[in-house]
Amino acid sequence: MQELLSIFKALSDETRLRILKLLEHGELCVCDIVSALDMIQPKVSFHLGVLKDAGLIKDRKQGKWIHYRIDDSDMFKRFLVLSVLEKVSESGVTEDKKRLNKFLKNKSTKAEIVPIKNKSRCSGSMTRREVRHYD
Repeated sequence: MQELLSIFKALSDETRLRILKLLEHGELCVCDIVSALDMIQPKVSFHLGVLKDAGLIKDRKQGKWIHYRIDDSDMFKRFLVLSVLEKVSESGVTEDKKRLNKFLKNKSTKAEIVPIKNKSRCSGSMTRREVRHYD
């Protein structure tokens, strides 16, 4: 019973539905989600934590970046998420997708050093030496 309550609680928030809608097409770095939602990172991380605790998303760490994707390992949760996403209007997430596409277009594909004062952009392709340089 508690697991079901956790799942439905996770699905009962607009921000979490927007996150799931963004993840519908694949894995995203937390910085991608922050940019798409135009929210501060701690708030997005809170919502990602609720979705993860409910077993609706998975994460993986690559260097210092965390990437999220929909967890499709449980058939019930998979069909539930797909059913919910089917009901979420595309017009409700149009601006999120525009911001995400703009951010991804401007995101560097090669290694880039991000100064401490400007952590709003991330690149998952930093080498270990570059990361140590700013630690």
